[in-house]
Amino acid sequence: MMLQPPKAYYLYPSNIFSSRELYHVITVLGSCVAVCLYDQRQQFGGMNHFMLPLWNGNGLASPKYGNIATLQLVQKMESLGSNRNDMVAKVFGGASVLDISTDLFNVGERNAEQAMAELNTLKINVVASSVKGDKARKIIFNTFTGEVRQKYIEKRVLAIHRNVR
Repeated sequence: MMLQPPKAYYLYPSNIFSSRELYHVITVLGSCVAVCLYDQRQQFGGMNHFMLPLWNGNGLASPKYGNIATLQLVQKMESLGSNRNDMVAKVFGGASVLDISTDLFNVGERNAEQAMAELNTLKINVVASSVKGDKARKIIFNTFTGEVRQKYIEKRVLAIHRNVR
């Protein structure tokens, strides 16, 4: 029997994706952070992609914010039958890709720290991470194996990527 090739899913900022089916979930991260959760027992996973660390209580509690996105990803995994005790996390992003003089709020660093703090609060073990620094990343998450492939993106390529969208 031949295995089907994985379906590809591009995860945009402020979104969450989780599936029991085999997917390669792809996203590009600058100061944003992605949390990849994997259920080691049932062998499936999900990923979020958030832009800002904390929701301040005003407006909608959107997955644009790290504390909301991570909790919603855990809840989505649980709705698919996962148990929190079986989940492990991998965290990516949080780079300082903006001109230093304009990045006064250290958004990338704060995003990375928020992801780690939220996972600690939820008692989910972080088994791998690639956060902070000054390079954007493209990641591909395999929902069936939990494997994440990462490629650094040079700033000039990122500028072209931003202009194309």
